[in-house]
Amino acid sequence: MLACYNITMQLIPAVDLLGDFAVRLDQGDYDRVLFRHPLEDFVSRVVATDPPMVHVVDLDGARTGIARLDLLGRCIALAEPVPVQVSGGLRSIDAARGAIDVGAARVIVGSAAWATPDALGRFADALGDRLVVALDVRDARISVRGWLADGGLGIDGALERCVDAGVARVHVTAIDRDGTMRGPDLELYARACASGLAVVAAGGVRNDDDVAALADVGCEAAIMGVGYLARIGLALPE
Repeated sequence: MLACYNITMQLIPAVDLLGDFAVRLDQGDYDRVLFRHPLEDFVSRVVATDPPMVHVVDLDGARTGIARLDLLGRCIALAEPVPVQVSGGLRSIDAARGAIDVGAARVIVGSAAWATPDALGRFADALGDRLVVALDVRDARISVRGWLADGGLGIDGALERCVDAGVARVHVTAIDRDGTMRGPDLELYARACASGLAVVAAGGVRNDDDVAALADVGCEAAIMGVGYLARIGLALPE
């Protein structure tokens, strides 16, 4: 792993779920599925690379607002003993606690964190360091509901609110880079790291050079999706 100041830079593979399959989408577009693979085999291949953590996203849950805790629990069991952070449809504190109950090490909350003025603080108080707040960014604004709607906040305002609420960690996704293999938006991540929050970066991460560049701007970890396929012996279809 790569050194990032006094933090160990982590490379975390993504497992995106659509139906009962592991998939990759192009820029979060549900109509542009780049890759589809049986879940059990995909997770087995990921775990065989000995990652520090696995990032599991229930895309159906993100779109509907209803987390599929049974499927998340199944993924967590498949990934053992590797810890798992989960996201997608965790729109209440009870749902987030439900994900922890089925074995999640960390829970990522996006849409629900901005639903009311006090929601972010309530999630932070209830979940402590198990909480990661998703900042899904398109054109410097926060997107919600599976990236299908504008959240009414700019990135700087969202970062400020996270700091004020005592949030420890944010998961920042450059939506326009997701699934594109165009490289990470380093300006966005440097902006996020300047807040003092621990930053997990996602979107466009292709290789170790990109991970090193993210470490240089101060990120704690990088999520790799499409770029991880070659590492597990898979590839996008021609």
